[in-house]
Amino acid sequence: MNGMRRRRGTAAVAAGAGLTLLLAACSGGGDGGGGDAEETASETDCSAFEEYGDLSGKTVSVYTSIVDPESEEQINSYQPFVDCTGVEIDYEGSREFEAQLPVRLTAGNPPDIAYVPQPGFLKSLVADFPDQVKPAPEPVVENANEFYTEEWVNYGTVDGTLYATPLGSNVKSFVWYSPMAFEDAGYEIPTTWDELMELSQQIVDDGNGIPWCAGIESGDATGWPATDWLEDVVLRTAGPDVYDQWVNHEIPFNDPQIVEALGTVGDILKNDEFVNGGLGNVQSIATAAWNESGNGIPDGTCWMHRAANFYQANWDESLEVAEDGDVYAFYLPGATEDDKPLLGAGEFVTAFSDRPEVVAFQSYLSSPEWANAKAEVTGQGWISANNGLDPELIKSPIDQLAFDLLTDEEYTFRFDGSDLMPGAVGTGSFWTEMTAWVANDKSDEDVLDAIEASWPTS
Repeated sequence: MNGMRRRRGTAAVAAGAGLTLLLAACSGGGDGGGGDAEETASETDCSAFEEYGDLSGKTVSVYTSIVDPESEEQINSYQPFVDCTGVEIDYEGSREFEAQLPVRLTAGNPPDIAYVPQPGFLKSLVADFPDQVKPAPEPVVENANEFYTEEWVNYGTVDGTLYATPLGSNVKSFVWYSPMAFEDAGYEIPTTWDELMELSQQIVDDGNGIPWCAGIESGDATGWPATDWLEDVVLRTAGPDVYDQWVNHEIPFNDPQIVEALGTVGDILKNDEFVNGGLGNVQSIATAAWNESGNGIPDGTCWMHRAANFYQANWDESLEVAEDGDVYAFYLPGATEDDKPLLGAGEFVTAFSDRPEVVAFQSYLSSPEWANAKAEVTGQGWISANNGLDPELIKSPIDQLAFDLLTDEEYTFRFDGSDLMPGAVGTGSFWTEMTAWVANDKSDEDVLDAIEASWPTS
């Protein structure tokens, strides 16, 4: 599914539906005079920002699905750019982002910049609004090619033209657990898929309860966590090449190799002995809120929960997230110790204006200066694929681990498949059919056949 944005948006249930904030050089408010800005800028090394020039009196609007409380870190990460250029950033976050952005484009009211979490959605925007989505300007292209791998550049490229550069990123191939509970029980971290299944059975045989907990309820996006499960397992049972063919529809969605992968997922999620610790039976997976479904681990009602590094934001603040803490995560193992597929996702910066101040802000967001500024103001749940990011600035141990895996050449990274697929599938039938798979015990074949039938013909 659908990258980090929707997960965060669902977790932030207390936030308002829309958030509009204005970030200016005088961030402390007051009378709008230049004294505070000049004082703040004097404390910031502006040498890296000289290329952007004086943007005083200019405003750049940003539209995104990143809402409160994560929006505060986003806004704070712009401050060095604001301090040094004098520009104003008009930030608007909305949970209706994906529905409203096309509406705004149709009405001729685009933002200057939008953060698009799905490359598949980006392709749709380019196809539907070719005169409004701006190709990345040369400074942004240069940053993209210097600070990101070819794979990440390609996610924002449509028909050979770069339209969007990566913003944040995440790693999804993790299993959350309690280090203390594992140590007390004498359980080892599994290093292969077979060991993972053996551990699951051992927990049952030891009479230690239900090993796994899972939940896929996420409002209008219910079902996405189950798509992540299947994508991670396709990478492990069929391999990256087949994964690419599947995502690009070069093989049918219901290819026998995908049927096998879904069956492997079912060995856990449809096994009454293995799920759903502390939450109910297999069907309870469909109604359990994804952001609360791991709560059984510190409570001792389940042992393992598959979720991304950003899941840490959902733990109670009293819990320590660390390798020797209350909760932590291990890499979801491959078929062998040498088989190291890695699933992840991210957001992409797309521009609908090419005014100089917009180009400057777009360039800043694609630079190491922004990645490091974001890391400095973020406590947990964020990393970047920007190779200029200083890993010493990453504060959370699980984010450090995610960054290490993301930048380790031994791991084979693939982007979230549903985010790459056409919207009718990636944010449509894939979600609903995977929900029916657990809620109604719909068969593997019927689920995959239905999704294949929904794939757009043009």
